[in-house]
Amino acid sequence: MENLKYAFFVGCTPKQSTPELMQSTLAIAQAFNIELVELVEATCCGASHMQDYDDFLSLVLNARNICYAEKRGLTIVTVCNTCQLNLATAKHRLDNDEKLRDRVNAKLKEVGLEYRGTSEIKHFLYALIDDFGIDAIASKVKNPLKDLYIAPFYGCHNIRPHEVHGSSNGNEDPYRPTSLDRLIVALGGHSVEYGHKNKCCGFHVELQAPKTANRISGSAMLDAIDNNADTMVTPCPLCHLRLDVQQKNISKEMGEDISIPILHMPQMVGLALGISPEKLGIKHNIAKIDFIK
Repeated sequence: MENLKYAFFVGCTPKQSTPELMQSTLAIAQAFNIELVELVEATCCGASHMQDYDDFLSLVLNARNICYAEKRGLTIVTVCNTCQLNLATAKHRLDNDEKLRDRVNAKLKEVGLEYRGTSEIKHFLYALIDDFGIDAIASKVKNPLKDLYIAPFYGCHNIRPHEVHGSSNGNEDPYRPTSLDRLIVALGGHSVEYGHKNKCCGFHVELQAPKTANRISGSAMLDAIDNNADTMVTPCPLCHLRLDVQQKNISKEMGEDISIPILHMPQMVGLALGISPEKLGIKHNIAKIDFIK
């Protein structure tokens, strides 16, 4: 297989709030000989907050980010569901509205850029599954996760709305997603089926209604626990911040102790590849991961 190469849109969270996601992403990319070229010129995607405040500015912002991948002739990979949604939404709108694209390009011209729509936007999860391949991943497994029952937590923004993501996420069915499940099985683990796997984590509710956010998160975690999950895994750092960091607050709101390890998707892959917990940044996870010796 020819080595894969992508423009890496890091976003804000992996470098600031979840450094373990950055560490583990780079670790498994190296193990798979995947080259990630960081878009150092890129800025925040707007985090779905800029989009509410100034729609046109958010389009210019994300078009500018995409332009840097276009200049390199590369597909963008993201490691955050919200970054994925905002970049993909901007691309979808600009590719389907010539007048809007012309308005955006008029602004981009001021900084010497032009959006052309030549770069795809893809989450790292789907780059692994669709481009590198499930069978190729399975062939690299050194420590099968055979003793673990893992609850996949997809979150919202990586699978909805379907028309925005299209083929970039393998035409994932937002009502019956399977990508994380298939990845878990390829790594030798047991995928846990439960009703909340494709629900919201509550992250974007937290500032306005923290009690509601904790109930949303708690319901998902209890569902996973009730279905005998040993751990949960998510491809989104914002979901991880909710489910991992907020467990004490979630437990208080739900009126019972809720404790379950939460893995980033590349941490789970890295463990199966035999990469050390140190290189995967496990020390930064808040909830104790008691199955790692």
